[in-house]
Amino acid sequence: MGSHRRLVQTSGFNRGAGAALGVLSAAAAALGAVPAVAAPSDDTRAEVDRLYEEAEHATEAYNKADERADSLREEVSTAQDGIARQQERINSMREALGSLAGAQYRSGGLDPSLALLFSDDPDEYLDKAAVLDRISAHQAGELKDLEVAMRELAQERSEAAFKLGELEKSRKAVASHKRTVERKLARARELLNSLPSDERAAYDRASRSGRLPDLSGAVAPSGRAAAAVAAAQSAIGMPYVWGANGPSGFDCSGLMQWAYAQAGVSLPRTSQAQRYAGRQVPLSQAMPGDLVTYRGDASHVGMYVGNGQVVHAPYPGAPVRYDPVGMMPGATVTRP
Repeated sequence: MGSHRRLVQTSGFNRGAGAALGVLSAAAAALGAVPAVAAPSDDTRAEVDRLYEEAEHATEAYNKADERADSLREEVSTAQDGIARQQERINSMREALGSLAGAQYRSGGLDPSLALLFSDDPDEYLDKAAVLDRISAHQAGELKDLEVAMRELAQERSEAAFKLGELEKSRKAVASHKRTVERKLARARELLNSLPSDERAAYDRASRSGRLPDLSGAVAPSGRAAAAVAAAQSAIGMPYVWGANGPSGFDCSGLMQWAYAQAGVSLPRTSQAQRYAGRQVPLSQAMPGDLVTYRGDASHVGMYVGNGQVVHAPYPGAPVRYDPVGMMPGATVTRP
């Protein structure tokens, strides 16, 4: 299309660093003139890449659980506020009916029906037709309102208890995913540290931003897309921090959410949800600002910026950077 060069799928590009390390000439082309250095062993590199990919899956699961926990906290808070208001209403109704009971007592005795005020289960009492026959229509209406209010309060308390239980489950899920991510990242770093210094340096070099790509002629289709692209590009060089959505560090979906927030657009937190946060378009028609999710499970996401390039937060140790749009398999393009 007119705004960028034809998009070419690049086979073998795994997690940015994988391809650059797999073939030394590919690294030299991506990073400029680099002294010849032995690449890490295939087995070690493959294991590190696998651990980073699995950590990214766990990170997105962590983001989803954390987002769910935040939502549940708001729901629980709202439910507790509702319970407090309903309790105040019931207290006021009891006070009003108590005043009526006092007046009746002073005028010649307490109507037995008003013993309802002192019962913890007015529902059972009100079910007795004989009782309702002995109180005025006005009193019956007020007592019925009290009964309804108490039923609503019991229902709200039950719902709040359920939400609190769900919140506790979500908190445990967050903690579990966090441990999984930390364990996999620690193992990946351990493997890298076990490499000879020259091989570790080669891997680390491949995890740094290369030359600024040629983005001339790349025009975003809208003002908000242009603002999102500008925000994403301003994050170039910022560190990958799993579970973070800016402004000082990002994971892959956190960068997309933050960049579009700067354009006044709210995106979901996870890459899986971001895949469906707009209109799907063919990869060949990608335009600056489009989201590009990768793999069948959409466990990674970047932003297309034109001329066959995306900006993304690759993985720990690799800062936000440009990479070819075909860096990973299963690319799907979404236009927010």
